Formats: sequence, C-alpha cells, structure tokens
Amino acid sequence: MIARQLELNLQLYTYKDYLAWGEDVKCELIDGVVYNMASPTTAHQDLVSRLWSIFRDFLKGRRCKAYFAPLDVRLNAHSYDDIVVQPDVIILCDRSKLDPAGRGIIGAPDMIIEVLSPTTAYTDRVLKHQKYMLAGVKEYWIVDIENKLLEVYLLEGGKYFSQKHGKNGKVPVQTFPGLEIDLAEIFAEDTWDTEIDT
Repeated sequence: MIARQLELNLQLYTYKDYLAWGEDVKCELIDGVVYNMASPTTAHQDLVSRLWSIFRDFLKGRRCKAYFAPLDVRLNAHSYDDIVVQPDVIILCDRSKLDPAGRGIIGAPDMIIEVLSPTTAYTDRVLKHQKYMLAGVKEYWIVDIENKLLEVYLLEGGKYFSQKHGKNGKVPVQTFPGLEIDLAEIFAEDTWDTEIDT
C-alpha cells in the first residue's frame, strides 16, 4: 500500500527515504522513482535457485561470491543514491563494495542476472539495462522463462553487445572462464519426488 502511494507521488526519493519505509515495502528505486516488486512465482524461484547454485558451486574457493534477491544494490555508490535495485542473482568479486553496515552492495557488481516476469519486463529490459551498462556491470543476463530464451549482454567500450540463446545448448560465462551454463538444465520443468503413503 505504501509503495503504491509512493509510486503515484511525483516526488523523487533517495536511499535515505528507502530505508525509512521499512522491510515490509518491497520496491526498487530507479532515478528516484519507486517501482513495486510483486512476489515471484514458484517457477521464477526455481530458476533463480538453479542459477545461484551453479555460480555458488563454481565460485567456491575463489575471490568472487554469488548472492540472490532480496539484496540491495546501490549502483551510484553515494550517500544520496537514488538507484537501489534487487537483482535476482548477483556476482561480486570486489569485497570492498560490500556495505559495512551489512545492507548489500555499494557500486556495480561484476555480473547480474534478472529473471523476467510480466511486471518486470520493462524495467529489466530498458531501465535496468541502461543503468547496469552505465554503472559498469561487465555481464548482464536476462532470462525469459516463458519463451525459454537467454539474452546475454557483454560490456565492451562502455556499451552492451548482445547475444541470444535458445532453450538448448551450453552458454559460456565470459566473466568466469571455464564456467558454462546448460540451458536445458536451467529451463527444465521442476519435478517433485513423490512418496506414496501406505
């Protein structure tokens, strides 16, 4: 309710305002504008969990670490920051960017993955795409569950260059040589082990 009221207000907000709203308000700030965050679907959560697990396992013993939402990422890295996002999967290699207060990341992570939902498609493909590029995120992935597509954006010369991949095949992670993501595994339908009561 609060976030909806804020969205309709013409006032622009900062990270200081964001902190004052409390943890029950689920939203992101982009250029001071509030964007509500809907609860993710189970399919969304399953896919995010698979991706995060792959990166977590690959990065064990390395200087980089994988995180997942909800975790604040303040791209501008200033006390007056008006951009606070919560990407689905975040890879960070520079520990100095961890907020000393334990409230997420200050500055651009090395890699970000966003899993599309009907309510986030515009912000992920347009607004966040631009902000991640300008902030210097080296590799940005957009995962389209519905169409089983992966869009990879690689930062070169300050601009993103894109690649698109279908639901099959293995995609190398440019930021982490030696790591490949099997799209058939990522897009596989989640199954439950069932037990029969006797």
